[in-house]
Amino acid sequence: MSRGFSNYEYSNGRTDHSGSFHKPQRTFLLAFLTSLFVVCGRANYTNLSRYSPLSERTFRRNLNRGIGFESVNSHLIQTHGSREGVQILVVDATFHEKSGRHTPNQDGFYNGKSGQVETGLEWSVVAVVDVEQNTAYALSAKLTEAGLSDRRDVAADEIEHQVCRNRVDFYLGHLAYCQTYVPKRVEYVVADSFYSKRKWVDGVVNLGWNAIGKLRQDANLKYLYQGPRRSGPGRQKTYDGKVAPLERQLKYFTLTETLDDGTELWTAVVWSVSLDRRIRVVCLRRLVEGKERYILLFSTDVNLSASDILAYYRARFQIEFIFRDARQYTGMVDSQSRNLDALDAQVNGSLTALNLAKVTLRQEATVTAQPTPEVISFSIASFKRKALNEHLLELFIAMFDLDPTWIKLNPNYQKLLEYGSLKA
Repeated sequence: MSRGFSNYEYSNGRTDHSGSFHKPQRTFLLAFLTSLFVVCGRANYTNLSRYSPLSERTFRRNLNRGIGFESVNSHLIQTHGSREGVQILVVDATFHEKSGRHTPNQDGFYNGKSGQVETGLEWSVVAVVDVEQNTAYALSAKLTEAGLSDRRDVAADEIEHQVCRNRVDFYLGHLAYCQTYVPKRVEYVVADSFYSKRKWVDGVVNLGWNAIGKLRQDANLKYLYQGPRRSGPGRQKTYDGKVAPLERQLKYFTLTETLDDGTELWTAVVWSVSLDRRIRVVCLRRLVEGKERYILLFSTDVNLSASDILAYYRARFQIEFIFRDARQYTGMVDSQSRNLDALDAQVNGSLTALNLAKVTLRQEATVTAQPTPEVISFSIASFKRKALNEHLLELFIAMFDLDPTWIKLNPNYQKLLEYGSLKA
């Protein structure tokens, strides 16, 4: 298959973060990532071997060793992301159904599909979202450890010499692990409301980034007093009452923008009691059936504009498309192995294959569109269909000993490549 995969130099990646991939490893990676897009059905070892010259044993042996894809993903992001556009770091977790009782790290995790806690695996995923391209590129996935509580929240300065006392500790450890591979221009880490905890926010700030997230509607916020300072001894007045989003004090909140759907963006710098810090809060107010509804977003960067906070939080949703496409098209949850290294290699390999598909589609758009639009529409389903068609045509040419030059020059060859594909 020649849809851009073989053109990428895998020597930029690392297996143990200390040495480059050797030639046998690069050969296996090319076959493995290619097979993920041509396989029909589940991407387990047996089925992958049916669409590849490699045997089931070869897949099992190489994946059981573990493969580090973070350097490959980092190189793809820095090479094919927008040149000067804003990039943000997005963190989220996805549930992985796993039958049986002998797979390590099985525990009760929240399954967003069913809306309840179920027994299975959970993967913490860190991705880089290119806001200008409106595209998310996966950076790393790590299996959440079992036996960690997600309820107990302790301040970051109280966990010295402790290891993963709860899941927030684990997520912060994963984020710190990825710090080496994150592009230098990334300044913000965006996550959903689960991560809006003091420990998480303090950990993100300690790593050198700013946190953006969503607050509860009943978040405990206080106005910072901006009135005249009184003379005489004693502590000066610090706060000026509790924030009630439905009863905003206009001397603190500012209306910055009204969106096309009528949503108003009100913003102010306030004190968060739960986060124990000054934050910029954005209140999205909208009338629904005559009743006022609101959402509270926040940023630890008090100088960030309300429109940027909203734009970055909206861009966070791009990571959900990674989960969807990796599950449906690149075999993210198809591994039947109980080996932790093999599970890690399969999940991260599926995410890397998805990154390569996005890069290839962007390169194809560069050839067909002048100038190249920053935001392009594409279908991973169509990409996989074209990859399978190309694989079959190459197989026919090789097995029937045909001349590939004349066949590929025929205008019908392109029609056969696009047979069954969707129009993006």
